[in-house]
Amino acid sequence: MASTDEHLTAVLPVLHGPGIRLRGWDAESDTDVAAWLRGTTDPEFRRWNTPHRPITDAGSARDSLRSKTRLTAEGSAASYCVVDAASGTVLGHVGVNAIDPVQRVARVGYWVLPEARGRGVAACALAVASRWALTELALHRLELGHALGHEISCRVAERCGYRYEGTLRGAMFEAGRYDTFRDVHLHGRLATDPEPEIPCRGSETGRRPGPP
Repeated sequence: MASTDEHLTAVLPVLHGPGIRLRGWDAESDTDVAAWLRGTTDPEFRRWNTPHRPITDAGSARDSLRSKTRLTAEGSAASYCVVDAASGTVLGHVGVNAIDPVQRVARVGYWVLPEARGRGVAACALAVASRWALTELALHRLELGHALGHEISCRVAERCGYRYEGTLRGAMFEAGRYDTFRDVHLHGRLATDPEPEIPCRGSETGRRPGPP
């Protein structure tokens, strides 16, 4: 099995799940930049997340996406664009972030564009990325945090095998603020945990997602 650094200093491998495909983001693609801008400025996204650097237009979106791709190239993150398997239409994002190859731990996050919500995209993308991180990257632990009260994200986490582990006090910014904090639900998944059966988008059997 290849090491984390060996995997992430090269181009991210394309990952597949029922009805979806995960590929690396392209910061030089106007289509990807437009999708990144829409996703990170969407009111529902901003309700639960406050980007560390403001994203307000195509220029700041491209800068943000370039930062993500640099972190991927450095081996400290893996940012995936989630697309429809048939059409290639961008559906959302899933990232394996803050990768620590010594402790073999990372943090995961995701979002879905408004028109793709309610179809199981988030759960399927998270399941695919998690399986890859825990096997191909040989990570031992994945952490998932979401703002207290974000029940949809809580359900996605639990469906994908991320157990609720407690509440972190004042662990993330309040919506649209950089001077006020709110509590976070922490979920965790270990490589030794049973892999859940996920009813992915386009799948009636709930089969396990993974490479083709």
